[in-house]
Amino acid sequence: MVTGINHITFAVRDLDKSLIFCRDVLGLSVVVTWAEGAYLQAGHTWIALNFDFNAPAEVPAGYSHIAFDVKEEDFRALAERICSCGVILWQEVKSSDTTFYFTDPDNHKLEIHVSDLRARLREMELDPPRDFILA
Repeated sequence: MVTGINHITFAVRDLDKSLIFCRDVLGLSVVVTWAEGAYLQAGHTWIALNFDFNAPAEVPAGYSHIAFDVKEEDFRALAERICSCGVILWQEVKSSDTTFYFTDPDNHKLEIHVSDLRARLREMELDPPRDFILA
């Protein structure tokens, strides 16, 4: 049985550029670096950056993405810092949550998000989607 997320790995074309973005823009903590990779932390989550010639050259289709927790008092400043880097905004906000969708330098779809699953479910209960079944 799965008990949680162990780590997330991103394939990157330019390790230095990706490391600077993760550290200086997103505020992730650098744990270790080496010639073709780095380990960082986002809270308790381990983030791996691995050099890969096959990293996405374009933003992939679909809604799949990684969302990072952000404190409400930090949200606006972080969203502005992300925007100042010339990122691609890949999704408009569709909920009342404080959320922001963007890409990293290697076109991975990311999100910063203030809220949690309980708050999202409360919102959905107010205007439930078709066939909404709360387990």
